[in-house]
Amino acid sequence: MNLASEETAAPAEFALEEFGSCTVSLDLPRFLTREQHRIHLVGVAGSGMSGLAALLIELGHAVSGSDKVSTTETERLQRLGLRFHGQHRPEHADAAQLVIFSSAIKTDNPILVSARDSGKPLVRRAEALAAIMREKRGIVIAGMHGKTTSSAMTAHVLREGGLHPSHYVGAEIPILGTNAHWDARGEYFVAEGDESDGTLRCFHPEHSLILNIEEEHLDFYPDLAAIEKVFAQLIDQTRGTVLYNVDDSNAARLCAKRKRAVSYGFSEQADYRGGEVELRDFASSFCVYRRGGKLGQTSLNVPGEHNVHNALGVIALASELGIPFEKVAVCLRRFEHARRRFEIKYASDRFLLVDDYAHHPTEIRATLKTAKAIQRRRLVTMFQPHRFSRTKAMCREFGSAFDDADRVVIADVYPASEARRLSMRSRDTGIVE
Repeated sequence: MNLASEETAAPAEFALEEFGSCTVSLDLPRFLTREQHRIHLVGVAGSGMSGLAALLIELGHAVSGSDKVSTTETERLQRLGLRFHGQHRPEHADAAQLVIFSSAIKTDNPILVSARDSGKPLVRRAEALAAIMREKRGIVIAGMHGKTTSSAMTAHVLREGGLHPSHYVGAEIPILGTNAHWDARGEYFVAEGDESDGTLRCFHPEHSLILNIEEEHLDFYPDLAAIEKVFAQLIDQTRGTVLYNVDDSNAARLCAKRKRAVSYGFSEQADYRGGEVELRDFASSFCVYRRGGKLGQTSLNVPGEHNVHNALGVIALASELGIPFEKVAVCLRRFEHARRRFEIKYASDRFLLVDDYAHHPTEIRATLKTAKAIQRRRLVTMFQPHRFSRTKAMCREFGSAFDDADRVVIADVYPASEARRLSMRSRDTGIVE
């Protein structure tokens, strides 16, 4: 594969499969942010790739993309100028000067094979995103859980605070208008960092917000130590402040001794501490203390203690950037959820239907705890496991994650990009006995 730089090569101990060993001299940040080119995205319908396509279109590139499915997002992008193809054919990328692909794309994809054979530059999605970020003062939001909400919340607060941030978030964000946006007026770029494939190591941000670290994506990582190694590299490559969740033992262990580290959470040891938390049906209120002194009180119109925790990280970050707490508090009161984050689809006196993307045991527990607190008569949960590898590796944790539910219905596993295993039905997952 023709990599944009040596520095973004995968670590040997859990390297991504490469397409070749030839490298090409390419100033990727300049190529993507200061020039206009023809660029093709393989897998453009994915949430991460569609956001990248939006950025590239706003930066003035001629963007084409291919995928096996079309979505409302690809339809929106086509109205903005995307040339969309419903199949992966080499001729669709013949004119492209750069091909970008997601980690979900297999190595034998015909466009990637053709680009490799012709010597055309190929980069991963995260490499392209990291290169774009280098032209701004980058802020990476990273962690196993809460990063979409925290990224959206950060972009919203910085925008309402008058900083005109660019942003990249891995979901539909109604309050932001779109999942990605390039704003030439502002200095900052807020991005959700994807830890699933090790490409967090591509980023060299000015600031990082580390939410939590635990075992996840064990189809890629051999163990927690390998996950922590990637997070440690991101932390080492952060030029300015590392903000971290002091209540998460793994994040605290990696970050606490770093210079310019700032902690947040509910612990008395936190630099930014939340207290007097009051949870209501679909909202919460809490007080914030900075190094012992009271900053003030604020509220959220999104439910759950886990979202109070997310908000504390955003408050710490915004405060360190110089946004007055009073302004941050007003912004948080106006914040609205991303799509599929405790999204209410139907509500009546008898029924409340909520859609949530939770697919890890920790996330499921947080979602069901929030739902239980609403105090409806019965909590019925319908769950579709996401990926065979995650379901197999964490079946015991999944089994105990539904304790707050009165009844649970388990659907067959959604394979995502993994090869379908016809024998693995819901009864074979190990989640239920």
